[in-house]
Amino acid sequence: MQFNFDKINDRRNSNSEKWNVKEHELPMWVADMDIQTAPAIIEAMHKDVDRGIFGYQYVPKRYYEAVASWYKEEHNFEPQLDWLVFSTGIMPTIGSILRHLTDVGDNVLIQEPNYNSFFKAIENNGRHILNSELIYKQGQYSINWKDLENKMLDPQTTVMIVCNPHNPSGHIWDKATLTKIGQMAKRHHVLIISDEIHGDLTMPGHDYVPFASLDSDVTDNSISLVSPSKTFNVAILHASTMIIPNEHLRGLAEKAISVDGLSEPGILAIDASIAAYTEGHEWLHELRKYIQTNREYLEKFVQDNIPEIKVIPAESTYLAWLDCSKLTDKSDSFNQFLRDETGLYLAEGTKYRGNGNCFLRVNLATPKSNVVDGAERLKTGIEKFVSKK
Repeated sequence: MQFNFDKINDRRNSNSEKWNVKEHELPMWVADMDIQTAPAIIEAMHKDVDRGIFGYQYVPKRYYEAVASWYKEEHNFEPQLDWLVFSTGIMPTIGSILRHLTDVGDNVLIQEPNYNSFFKAIENNGRHILNSELIYKQGQYSINWKDLENKMLDPQTTVMIVCNPHNPSGHIWDKATLTKIGQMAKRHHVLIISDEIHGDLTMPGHDYVPFASLDSDVTDNSISLVSPSKTFNVAILHASTMIIPNEHLRGLAEKAISVDGLSEPGILAIDASIAAYTEGHEWLHELRKYIQTNREYLEKFVQDNIPEIKVIPAESTYLAWLDCSKLTDKSDSFNQFLRDETGLYLAEGTKYRGNGNCFLRVNLATPKSNVVDGAERLKTGIEKFVSKK
């Protein structure tokens, strides 16, 4: 490999949320990487900093050209430049859309288990969460179509957030599934917000389907949100892009983020994002292989050593979703037990709601030595848990 993903990067005492832990603890919870970003991105940031002037910036055309070319090369989909709108982050943008394009008390439809920050964005803005829970059977999630349509039929349901690919399970929704969701939503006047932050992080041999690449009869009722933040471990850049084919809807969304102050980039956001999207291909391709190696290691270790749990098969993300239903239906207290006994700090599935109370989430975007260490701690912790039952 050209890039050294095995390098241990000390993130303690760096204001890292993930690594704000005790000295003996191993955090594998927050969804950021313990891997340095692509060298081209670091170089672009150095150039911006070395100028020593940190005034206001605008978003140049070459930023949108970089986004479009990236999606053409990586995902066989080239959005039109006028579909693209810069914003300072996916979650702030979702909050802004909900505030300005829906009414207080409206239902926002999601499919649990799901990314926990969606719950905060919905509830903190005075909207209601409406769950159409995913069906879980034999280690796979699927959609309850009858229930989904019934929830869309509620006149208070105005928006559906699609997590594409799905976090926490790592499942990729195929074209037929996304099209069916889109057609159903349009028929019932429900706006689709497609959060695609994990879209680049598919495993080798897999790709995801950008919602905006579907037929125009469904994409004109959609806002897709993409960002280099998860892909290149640059969340602190606060850079993302809305993809909105419908001109009227795009105008409403542009006004919303402008009112909320989310349309102006920080000093490092533009050049670093352009570097990511134009020079980051090889780095990402190697990273995908590295994460897949980590995933395969964990899967085999669990299969050989921890028969009480199961790693759910995943085609995307750098996250592993562990089925612990044979051990517990209280994954929050189970996670705390593992942390207290071994120092391994995972994400409890309860925060993702749905059947997450039987799951733990593991971050595999870390040097393999940490995955090996984490697997051993997990084994030790479960042995202690079983012995005390």
